[in-house]
Amino acid sequence: MTILKWGLIGGGEGSQIGPAHRLGAGLDGQFDLTAAALDHRPEEGRAYAQKLGVAADRAYGDWKEMLAGEQGREDRIDLVTVATPNDTHFEITKSFLEAGIHVFCEKPMTMTVEEGEEIVKISQATGKICAVNYGYTGYPLVRHMKAMIARGDLGAVRVIRADFAHGHHSDAADADNPRIRWRYDPAKIGVSAQFADCGIHALHMASFVSGQEAESLSADLISGVSSRVLEDDAMVNLRMDGGATVRLWTSSIALGRQHGLAIQIFGEKGGLSWAQEQPNQLIYTPLGERTQIIERGSDGLSPEHDRANRVTVGHAEGMPLAFANLYSDLHEAIKSQKEGKELDPAADLFPKAIDGLRSMAAVYAVAKSGKEQGAWQDARPPMLRT
Repeated sequence: MTILKWGLIGGGEGSQIGPAHRLGAGLDGQFDLTAAALDHRPEEGRAYAQKLGVAADRAYGDWKEMLAGEQGREDRIDLVTVATPNDTHFEITKSFLEAGIHVFCEKPMTMTVEEGEEIVKISQATGKICAVNYGYTGYPLVRHMKAMIARGDLGAVRVIRADFAHGHHSDAADADNPRIRWRYDPAKIGVSAQFADCGIHALHMASFVSGQEAESLSADLISGVSSRVLEDDAMVNLRMDGGATVRLWTSSIALGRQHGLAIQIFGEKGGLSWAQEQPNQLIYTPLGERTQIIERGSDGLSPEHDRANRVTVGHAEGMPLAFANLYSDLHEAIKSQKEGKELDPAADLFPKAIDGLRSMAAVYAVAKSGKEQGAWQDARPPMLRT
């Protein structure tokens, strides 16, 4: 097996997302954590990297030091994961792509549409992969949904209901909590808060499974906690390029909801329903027939499911395994590129820079629509409007 050298920026000790990336990258033994710049405090970052097994000379104080150290090495890293605050994603991703290193960036990929278009162009010009972490698309039954829709099991898709609603920011007393405050600060998060944080996961999920992209949208935004400048709840209607309509709700003030990512697909010949908190079951209702439960790990499902399935039927599955599927896809893609081989279509499902760009265009369209009392906006990035 080819083991690729992996670098991690951000995701240090106490990080919410760092452990999921380390588990995902390390699960199959395909990536070795070779270099790291884990913390905005250089010495703490170096110390924690070495605690994780990174050699002292590749435990860096910051990403610029890491870039300078890696790009001159013959044994430099193959892939770097960017798990830093949103407003740093563009500069770091751009710099590593230009240095000839593949990038796996946390979402949102950039803060503006213009930055997103630049990343797409750099990825295309350098031939280097820029993947974006819409990690929930790594679940086996999500990939099976995509396969079912692609082979026509549902017929034409008419309506998609996509939710990502939780209640963890409901307490107005948390308005000054630094772990929450930054999520509603335009200087840190950009023009949108809840939609840019969670809503784009729901939108990407709808696009991923349906094979359709957003063309136009109308949004209603509120700040349920009145001191917030940006929205903490959004209802968005979207028209897709394949004829489907998406009804998307995202909220951080939905008390009683925990994670809250769920999707329903309604086609002319059947419907599907899946929720991230119950990822082992896909609910399928064919037209004129009884509702069925498709269990993850069952025999006779799609190649896309089978490639992503890791745990025997009936056992629990979790987010790090979904992340691991994206890392496995990236390993296959990088290895295929190195060897000049065709990539297995079942491995070519990781979200790419173009997906990150489409998300950012939707973010800006949602923000504009919200300010204009729901006026319909073009949801496409300028470079994709033909």
